Amino acid sequence: MRYFLQLAYRGTNYHGWQRQPNGLSVQEVLETALTTVLRQPITIVGSGRTDAGVHAGQQFAHFELDTALPGHLLRSLNSLIPPDIAVYDCFPVRADDHARYTATSRYYQYQISRRKDPFRDGLVYVFTLPLNVKAMNDAASILLNHIDFECFSKVKTDVKTFNCQIEWAYWEEKPNGDLVFHIKANRFLHGMVRAIVGTLLAVGQGRLSSHDFEQIILARDRRKAGRAAPAEGLSLVEVGYPAEVFKERKSE
Repeated sequence: MRYFLQLAYRGTNYHGWQRQPNGLSVQEVLETALTTVLRQPITIVGSGRTDAGVHAGQQFAHFELDTALPGHLLRSLNSLIPPDIAVYDCFPVRADDHARYTATSRYYQYQISRRKDPFRDGLVYVFTLPLNVKAMNDAASILLNHIDFECFSKVKTDVKTFNCQIEWAYWEEKPNGDLVFHIKANRFLHGMVRAIVGTLLAVGQGRLSSHDFEQIILARDRRKAGRAAPAEGLSLVEVGYPAEVFKERKSE
């Protein structure tokens, strides 16, 4: 039987989602806890591979199990894993439902604080230089006119295509001046959102125009785009699936 996990995590203390030979990952922590609770080796597959320091308000993963789930699974898991990871749900799905490949969309937010905030340390990028938010939004809207985003992908990324269908991309300015970048697409390339944010910040500072931004996209060259924004401001906030995936969902 295949099961989906729904979880969230603060990525500050982890070397990303995926198992790494040189550091602790969210995947490793969860697999260790599941193996302990279910008393058999468990391997999980996530909906996406968030980078080191990136957070997730909603993440999904699947695993296989040939026995029934214990009724205390969520309580047992959450008692074993650190407080910066939480598992909210575990439910059966169809045998061909896949946490990564069945997903239809991913929605990310990038949080920018306009002043130092000790209560959000590690959760926002503190950026205090003046920014033209309208110019940033004008440039962000250009993303919707393109599908090839090789310019925003990490170099030597092993993918078959650099095409992504972006549904929305815009900046929201809060009353206190803080900024949130919202972006949703069917898929994202490795490092894509942080590269987009870093390049849009260059637009906001007047170092690039909207025309320059579009020319970077057309060039398909990562070296022409801006520096990637720091990981701490980025969060995966929603993963979309067809409704049929949740047909058997029953929270504990």
